[in-house]
Amino acid sequence: MQNDESGHDHDQGLQHDLAIMEKRADRRQLLKWMAGASLVPLVGCGPEGSDGLLTQATEDELLACTRIPEEMAGPYPGDGSNGANALLLAGINRSDIRTSIGGATGVARGIPLTLTLTLVNRAACAPLAGYAIYVWQCERAGLYSMYSPGVQYENFLRGVQVTNAQGKVTFTSIFPGCYPGRWPHIHFEVYPSLASISNFRNKIATSQLAFARAPCQQAYTAVGYQQSAANLRPLSIERDLVFADGYANQLAVTTGNNTTGYTSTLQFAL
Repeated sequence: MQNDESGHDHDQGLQHDLAIMEKRADRRQLLKWMAGASLVPLVGCGPEGSDGLLTQATEDELLACTRIPEEMAGPYPGDGSNGANALLLAGINRSDIRTSIGGATGVARGIPLTLTLTLVNRAACAPLAGYAIYVWQCERAGLYSMYSPGVQYENFLRGVQVTNAQGKVTFTSIFPGCYPGRWPHIHFEVYPSLASISNFRNKIATSQLAFARAPCQQAYTAVGYQQSAANLRPLSIERDLVFADGYANQLAVTTGNNTTGYTSTLQFAL
């Protein structure tokens, strides 16, 4: 059976896919149950009039300190696991990932996006400093550098940053496009240090972050995103190949507009 990032198990058909999705537990509901079981002393200790349930702020905090789900790297990682390795390029340790490096000269066009990831530990939700985070994404037409026809000799929209004392890394990118069968997303891998990124076997986590529908719909009204707008219309994040089993702690908080650009933030734990 061939399973690719378009979300189709080609040999077994749609009914097979749906059966698998129906069996997956919703992570947010599971988290609520676990929180209710483990935070029994908090019941009845909330503000006057509280019904004893988790507040939204408490739930969001728990989600942000829950281990990020392990996800597929997909067919376009560029980490050396399937040939191409952007992590060996001089200059890959960078915050602005819109241009190609290493002799390539391409530039990814699109609405500016500032992406900030915050890495914490699960035990105390404390920042983790000194970890290398590699991100990669498609451009506004849904193409991946190093792989897709037309941009296979480029390496833009790929880069590494090392978490600071607050556990943060920030990338300057573009709002990603949407290609058939996949909800808009950005991939990332976590490595224990910058020195370890040359070998994909050193990674300690692989995941993806998702965008809410509203900012995607707004961004895709911009020039160059027409195909992404068409690709998004029939999709649902709840039925996405990756996010169907829950996406609560993978959903980036996104603000902004097409004129000034967008800002997306996500905190996640290891």
